[in-house]
Amino acid sequence: MTDDKEKQQDRHWHAMDADEVVKAFEVDSGKGLSGDEAARRLEKYGRNEIPKGPKRTWWQRLLAQFHNVLIYVLIGAAVITALMGHWIDTWVILAVVIVNALIGFIQEGKAEKALESIQQMLSLEALVIRDGTKKTIDAEELVPGDVVLLKSGDKIPADLRLVKSKDLRVEESPLTGESTSVDKAVEPVEEDAIIGDQYSMAFSGTSVTYGKATGVVTGTGTGTEIGKINVMMSEVEEITTPLLQKIEKFGKYLSLVILGIVSLFFAFGYFFRGDEYSIAELFMAVIGLVVAAIPEGLPAIMTITLAIGVQRMAARNAIIRKLPSVETLGSVNVICSDKTGTLTRNEMTARSVITAEKEYRIEGTGYKPEGKFSLDDKEVDPKEEKVLWQLLQAGRVCNNAQIREGENGEWELIGTPTEGAIRTMANKAGLDDFKPERIDSIPFESDHKYMATLNQVDDKRYVFMTGAPERVLEMCTKQLTEDGPEDVDAGFWEEKMEEAAARGQRLLGMAFNESKKEELNKEDCEANKIFLGIVGIIDPPRDEAVEAIRECKEAGVEVKMITGDHVITARAIGKEIGIGDGEKAISGKELEKMSDEELQKAVEEYDVYARTSPEHKLRLVKALQANNKLCAMTGDGVNDAPALKKANIGIAMGIKGTEVSKDASEMVLADDNFASIANAIEEGRTVYDNIKKALLFMLPTNGAESLVLMAAILIGMVMPITPLQVLWVNMVTAVTLALALAFEPMEEQVMERPPRSPDEPILGKHFIWRIVFVSFLVGGITMATFTIMQSQGVDDAVARTIAVNTLVAGQLFYLFNCRKIKMPAIGKGFFGNKYAFIAAGALIALQMLFVYTPFMNTFFDTAPIEGHYWWYSLAGGVIVFITVELEKFLIQKRG
Repeated sequence: MTDDKEKQQDRHWHAMDADEVVKAFEVDSGKGLSGDEAARRLEKYGRNEIPKGPKRTWWQRLLAQFHNVLIYVLIGAAVITALMGHWIDTWVILAVVIVNALIGFIQEGKAEKALESIQQMLSLEALVIRDGTKKTIDAEELVPGDVVLLKSGDKIPADLRLVKSKDLRVEESPLTGESTSVDKAVEPVEEDAIIGDQYSMAFSGTSVTYGKATGVVTGTGTGTEIGKINVMMSEVEEITTPLLQKIEKFGKYLSLVILGIVSLFFAFGYFFRGDEYSIAELFMAVIGLVVAAIPEGLPAIMTITLAIGVQRMAARNAIIRKLPSVETLGSVNVICSDKTGTLTRNEMTARSVITAEKEYRIEGTGYKPEGKFSLDDKEVDPKEEKVLWQLLQAGRVCNNAQIREGENGEWELIGTPTEGAIRTMANKAGLDDFKPERIDSIPFESDHKYMATLNQVDDKRYVFMTGAPERVLEMCTKQLTEDGPEDVDAGFWEEKMEEAAARGQRLLGMAFNESKKEELNKEDCEANKIFLGIVGIIDPPRDEAVEAIRECKEAGVEVKMITGDHVITARAIGKEIGIGDGEKAISGKELEKMSDEELQKAVEEYDVYARTSPEHKLRLVKALQANNKLCAMTGDGVNDAPALKKANIGIAMGIKGTEVSKDASEMVLADDNFASIANAIEEGRTVYDNIKKALLFMLPTNGAESLVLMAAILIGMVMPITPLQVLWVNMVTAVTLALALAFEPMEEQVMERPPRSPDEPILGKHFIWRIVFVSFLVGGITMATFTIMQSQGVDDAVARTIAVNTLVAGQLFYLFNCRKIKMPAIGKGFFGNKYAFIAAGALIALQMLFVYTPFMNTFFDTAPIEGHYWWYSLAGGVIVFITVELEKFLIQKRG
């Protein structure tokens, strides 16, 4: 069955004559297949459905949250504390693990709907001819060779080769990205035509907007274009985020380092400190070292930092569906954006009018009837411009579109986008109420390529015509000037059409003539017209997208435009919004001829890609990733889904995007605004900065504790802090102080620095130095304080309590060092994060409970201390703060 489907796909049905196709499928287009033959083919080719992939259960998704090296380390810590009999420690650590997993599970609850959404796009029923009669059948029962009848409003149930067509127009934007309905025809097209140029085909999942047709089924199920997308999506491997990659690597190294150090110190204690420690005491000390070295709070702090980033992005219209993707945005260096509806408004707008003597510009975008007319950069009154006014009247009456203001204040179109653009242009000139009686009309049809109306204007009758400029010109003998009609200059108009097309404008020609007829017929209509001029129509760029692209470039992020539009249109729009130079663009046909190696070179050279198919978009993303680029892909159609899934971060449109694209993405733009991506990149970079600050803060805590314990083993002295006290310090500093760093605001110039390299380690040389330096600093001060207390003959419990207070004070003061990684802590923005001061207050309160409440004294083996002992801890904290600020100053000075 699979081989049969592959043979189906290998045939270029779009390039074959309709009669050949009918013959190839051994069917009579008037009678259709017989019931028996249809049943036989159903058995051979299978049902017209997209197979459902294996779906993970909720518990499988929940278990997947635990698949992380750091989580394994935490679980290991829980097992170790359980073996020690410290069950409270065990339950605290396990609680951290479970909360971390639940947050991830909730955030990713909708992650696997993409394939289901594609199935929902397919038609449920189909009108076919079988055994010579029309009948409605379940679309899943369609087979290759079935004869299907289409009419306006139908969802196309399978891939069809058209054999009869009457003014068929199909909305293909979900599949191709084409912003307007496509005129279909029966005539074959070139064999290498991409999907958007296969005018003789109608594809499954697209919709008929006008006309009717008959087609022969050429592909069903996974043999359809939409089925191929489904297969591509199921084959695409999801990319893990840079942060997860780095944390996984960091977790592995940390695990190896901890195991190595613990093994060495156990051996040292056993062979060289056997007199001071029993095996049980040594084992407990080593276990304490393991607990000290593991940053228990890190996964929770990371998750909370990411979650806060999610909230901040949501406030800026960027909805994150997968938690780690928050940070990925900050590291992307290429954004591949679909044009229609993402960079542009997806609202066709008349931008220029060319008459025989003048060229006018029209302001305004979309369907809002506001905008001035200008000539040579000077505003003009359309009523004072004879030819322009006549053209505007023609556009107003030879038009079936309606424009109205919706409840939300947005202007809405009822009708085709092209007619909507012309109607809006006329409304801008004040012609909304110009409604002369329509006596007769000839609707637009693809075979004659124009629309004409016969109208009574005052005491005269006129035929008004709009259509393809070259077709309208053929029917004209005159062109209108300010001085009246003159012979038409075909060469002049050809030159003007080429100029307008080079600007990416779609063109519409207009003509008229006076008539005394009572009705219209083609013979009379198609002669002796007076040409009025050409209207240039574009899908205008979003103003905010232009600014966002500029911001992205300043931030070192490349922006590439990938679209289903024609090369000329893509080049012109790209230049207008700041993508490409207006000269270089590459088409889907050219991409198909390239090897993977050639494509990897091309993606470095070209920024504009036109007439692309889903396969091309996926290949482009793969080529960029092969060049070591972190790639974001934006899109709104089904055609974007495989590339959205493959990209490091897929960004779907929330308003105009299909459910398929949303489900395949990591982020959804609530306002469909490309500008929101620039905001999200800012937030993503801030999140990464804050995670690095949390690491820079937390790891010296673990380092200091470990150094204190190791020093005690090396010297052979009483442990300055116990394993349970170690866990207390880890948890309170993580829960209070480290959490405050998650709320740190954006640092200055965050969008003026280039994206970090994907290979850049999460802890660079400077970070490692700072961690080691602060570990020795805080650990040394803590050890010194404990030694001083012992020399004064203070009880061990009191000495340990003061040592813990000193360790915590060092971390408290170091928090304010970490709020700025390289810049001075005290300065602009010092009071910008209120949570840092709230956390400091909470920590002091918790530490008071730790020292002065009896149950805490019993549980943690601490003792109440006299007030003057707090000066030791305070002094230790101040020394840490001043020393780290001095280290920052010296490193900055060195450069």
